Amino acid sequence: MDDKTLRQNILDELEFEPSIDAAHIGLAVDNGVVTLTGHVSSYEEKLAAERAVRRVRGVKAIAQEIQVRYHYQLKTDDDEIARRAADVLTWNLVPADRIQVTVEKGWVVLSGKVDWQYQKIAAEAAVSKLAGVSGVTNLIELNPQTQPKDVQYKIAAALHRNAQIVAKNIKVSVEDGKVRLDGKVRSWHERDIAETAAWSAPGITQVEDNLSVD
Repeated sequence: MDDKTLRQNILDELEFEPSIDAAHIGLAVDNGVVTLTGHVSSYEEKLAAERAVRRVRGVKAIAQEIQVRYHYQLKTDDDEIARRAADVLTWNLVPADRIQVTVEKGWVVLSGKVDWQYQKIAAEAAVSKLAGVSGVTNLIELNPQTQPKDVQYKIAAALHRNAQIVAKNIKVSVEDGKVRLDGKVRSWHERDIAETAAWSAPGITQVEDNLSVD
């Protein structure tokens, strides 16, 4: 697919996504590498724009340069963001007592340890939606767990069950709680699904995603 066609497909996807106001988002495409520029009104909208681009077939990489610009009256003090973050972590069934939150100029840093990757993801997703947040750095670590002997089979089986993935093109290897994915996928969206499947297995502490987008 040529860059001109890919750029138009991305523009169409951004316009189609209801959670995004694409009026102030600019993009450039160079050999499948997409650069996003401009500004949006929230950090969640910035993430939504990136997710929309990742869904488009032909995208090989993304340079995310969109800025978050809150209206002056909508800006929130750091201590208020920190308080809301602590509350929302508890509401989302994340072990909030094991997660530390620091906020500086609207940028949230999460640290601590949890048992599962989904908890780490849920924590970041929860605070990303808060008003006043301009960015999130997720430094939460995973506690190593006992790894079942058949974890490699479990991951491969999960890939085969997913109708959106051509699993035969993906090789899975596991060693000491670390998963390595090799092969080719048709889109970034398919790559995300494969990586999510790898993280879903018990005992996994690291995923090395070497999948290339064909």
